[in-house]
Amino acid sequence: MWIDPDKLREFILETDLIAPAEFDDLAVRAKAKGSSLEEAILASGKVTEDDFRRIKAYLLGIPFVSLRKEKIERDTLSMIPEPIARKHNIVAFKKKGHELEVAMLDPENLEAIEFIKKGVGLKILPRLTDNESIRNILLQYQKSLKAEFGDIIEKESRLIKDSGALGEVDEGDLKKLAEDLPVVKIVATLLLHAILQQASDIHIEPFEQELVIRYRIDGVLHDAMILPKNAASGLTARIKILSNLRLDEKRLPQDGRFKIDSGGERMSFRVSVLPTFYGEKIVMRLLPDAIAGFTLEQLGFHGAGLERIHEGIRGKTGIILVTGPTGSGKSTTLYTILDILNKADVNISTIEDPIEYQVPRINQTQVKPEIGLTFAAGLRSLMRQDPDIIMVGEIRDQETANLAINAALTGHLVLSTLHTNSAAATMPRLLDMGVEPFLLVSTIRLVISQRLVRKLCAVREKYTLSETEVKELKNRVDVDRVMSELETENIVKSGEGWSKVSLARPATSPECADGYAHRIGIHEIMTLSPTLNELVMKGETGAKIEQEAKKEGMSTMLEDGIYKAATGITSIEEVFRVVSE
Repeated sequence: MWIDPDKLREFILETDLIAPAEFDDLAVRAKAKGSSLEEAILASGKVTEDDFRRIKAYLLGIPFVSLRKEKIERDTLSMIPEPIARKHNIVAFKKKGHELEVAMLDPENLEAIEFIKKGVGLKILPRLTDNESIRNILLQYQKSLKAEFGDIIEKESRLIKDSGALGEVDEGDLKKLAEDLPVVKIVATLLLHAILQQASDIHIEPFEQELVIRYRIDGVLHDAMILPKNAASGLTARIKILSNLRLDEKRLPQDGRFKIDSGGERMSFRVSVLPTFYGEKIVMRLLPDAIAGFTLEQLGFHGAGLERIHEGIRGKTGIILVTGPTGSGKSTTLYTILDILNKADVNISTIEDPIEYQVPRINQTQVKPEIGLTFAAGLRSLMRQDPDIIMVGEIRDQETANLAINAALTGHLVLSTLHTNSAAATMPRLLDMGVEPFLLVSTIRLVISQRLVRKLCAVREKYTLSETEVKELKNRVDVDRVMSELETENIVKSGEGWSKVSLARPATSPECADGYAHRIGIHEIMTLSPTLNELVMKGETGAKIEQEAKKEGMSTMLEDGIYKAATGITSIEEVFRVVSE
């Protein structure tokens, strides 16, 4: 739904929200940057997102509704599954006859409207609303579901206890136990609950007297539920059957995978079973089948670093590396870059372990070491598949590194990951693997190192740094470099200093228990200059390479984290917590 710029200008000027000269300046800057007028107005801070939605509703003739204090009937609320409501910011709030009124933040999301229409078989009447209204309704989902899940778990756990399934279960009865209705319900419930909680991992941990279920949400483990110890055999057997694992094998680790449908989306669960003193511990990694259309900006890239990435991926040859520890979002960054590069005129092939997202028009191969299909073997085969772009899931050894370099030297763009703590540490790590330095400087185009920090919720405690706190911060990070970037991106005016920077701390609320929700990346992006190449050839340390990279304009992860804290995305405490890990 297109808004006439002239009508928008007329309305905003009539309401004195923005001065005429300032509005015209915003329009010129938006055109120069290739962004929309709406983005420019919101970036100016003169109009909030919610106020702009009210303006949009008025100009488009769409009713605006506020649901900040409304309590929605459960039958109406449940007509839109919670994953769909959360993903698309759309909720059902009133049903009358054959019509269903839905409140949403984006009236142009026709895909969501059509999906809901097919699901409920009613005429959909879209209404615009604000962020606070959406948060209120989504919270109602959580309250009702938590109670519902708690009731199911308690009820079914009692049934297991009553069935006499205590202690060790005979191997011949494991399959029967796994198909027992209470066990099936409990497993289905904890899987669905984890999806709705947006957990990345499920931990099922047996102890002497109990079975502890924990979810990892936004990188932090939380207790989800505690079950009686007798439930362990049945739950383990059920998950093994779903994952096509051996029921009678309890001495050795096992790995498997299964999929379920949730809210119209396919979700994969990567399963790891490990024998422990009190039984088998299970960890399940949740992986959506398809990557959810991320952009580099949504992942946290910005400014000069973002420009370096775009420049790097425009090349036809060379290696682009994404580094960081496990769970730092490396795969998501790689897939997002692949999505940008995924055009009709290029052939993209990958070798992965595991395949975390399925991407249309990309040829993806799963590593299978048990039959000899390693990264190195798979990469050799990919080279004979006429690829333009190759993605190697991880460089783990010298052989894979040398093959990736050879691919880059023979006219291919290679993307891969590496486990290092910083961008500068990447080159020494590859040298330690036995890679020749002249090969590195000939092929490495770009190194991205990253971590994930939790984002602050809307309810937060705002503050500014005192002079003493600024001095303390200077001892840990180059605040002048951060301030320069804030000024460059017009976050603060030149010369204002840190006293004008509004920071925030987490504040608890009913909808946000610890003050954080979701995560975003903090990054450092290093390109290889002639000077840096000389340091690599000399075998210099990561510290010296980083020192030179900073001179050439690279922001460190810590500096990028402080930048994001200064823009209100996260807190300084969260940045220090993550970077120090």
